[in-house]
Amino acid sequence: MSNLLIQSARLVDPATGLDRVGDLAVADGRIVGVGAAPAGFAATDTINAQGAVLAPGLVDLHARLRASGASLEGGIETELRAAAAGGVTTLVCPPDTDPVLDEPGLVDMLHWRCERAALAHVLPLGALTRGLGGEILAEMGALVEAGCLGLSQAEQPIRNTAVLWRALQYAASFGHTVWLRPKDSFLGGGVAGSGPLATRLGLAGVPAMAETIAMHTVFELMRATGARVHLQRLSSAAGVALLRAAKAEGLAVTADVSVHSLHLTDVDIGHFDSAARLEPPLRQARDRDALRVALADGTIDALVSDHAPIDDDAKVLPFAEAAPGATAVELLLGLALHWGEQSGLGLPQALAPVTQRAAQVAGRQARLIEGAAADLVLFDPAQRWAVTPEALVSRGKSTPFAFGRSGLELPGRVLGTWVAGRRVHG
Repeated sequence: MSNLLIQSARLVDPATGLDRVGDLAVADGRIVGVGAAPAGFAATDTINAQGAVLAPGLVDLHARLRASGASLEGGIETELRAAAAGGVTTLVCPPDTDPVLDEPGLVDMLHWRCERAALAHVLPLGALTRGLGGEILAEMGALVEAGCLGLSQAEQPIRNTAVLWRALQYAASFGHTVWLRPKDSFLGGGVAGSGPLATRLGLAGVPAMAETIAMHTVFELMRATGARVHLQRLSSAAGVALLRAAKAEGLAVTADVSVHSLHLTDVDIGHFDSAARLEPPLRQARDRDALRVALADGTIDALVSDHAPIDDDAKVLPFAEAAPGATAVELLLGLALHWGEQSGLGLPQALAPVTQRAAQVAGRQARLIEGAAADLVLFDPAQRWAVTPEALVSRGKSTPFAFGRSGLELPGRVLGTWVAGRRVHG
């Protein structure tokens, strides 16, 4: 492995407060010098990064590696290349693959395929219940031993509260984290956020209380069991208020929000545009604004891409029948920076929810310090770029942020991505 020297970059590390121009040296996959190369360092590869930002590689806590309902076979490398193109060096994969990640052998196979691709660190979540059926607990301990970061139900809520109670009891006993998307199974079956627009379009609505009722249940069970829970993709102002109160109470809860809920509202559905068919559904402006404030003040810990590579056939359908989801892992950096610009935040604050804070949720590090793994992203903060579906690396081309639809140009063109010192993009 070559000795890499990146010169004259703006080094930004939200974890340490570093924000200055300098060099960064890498040897044997690890950072050996920050600000300047160590004495005796001989670079075999030198990059002049003047005017560019060098930061820890992004950590995406929710990114799927397969199209909806499709096998992982043959698709992993493409989606990991998409992650590298977006500066993402670590991503968390939910368990709703085909087959479901409910057995250690399947986790081992996923790890083998990801390691063979060698494009990003992949942290899988194991299924909380067998087949995500919500009835019989999976072998949680064995799944964690096989390398699962935690346990999750993906998009399948557990209807039987007694089952969820037992799951949290077990998880608390062994220190496992349970990752849950708060959604009441009886109220959450619609396709759009409840409100005047859904009513006018005749779309089945999902009320905000589908999220908050589930959160109340989870918090009561956390109080009873002492379990640690990560709430995925909050979507409502009411949900933010509950989360804020739970954290103030001292519950061991963290949470994230998707780039879609952070930037879009139900108005973006337009005239039944299936690109905006998302899960959770888009809500009103007051919800989006509350989510933005909560991410800025740390109530919400992380920003996620909610990447889902949906094929064209599953999107070219009536809105209610189209598969929910959008490709987004390549857009995570640009959308984080765009949120930072709109919120009046500095660059370190805009990067924190996709580096330092996301890494903390995953029990990892994302830092520019000596001895740390050289997981890095180099980008030009001044260069704006338009999202064009045909230019996306992912197999999924559907995104509500496409320039032809949104007119939006994103800041932050990725110039290079490194994983353990190996250049995987740029």
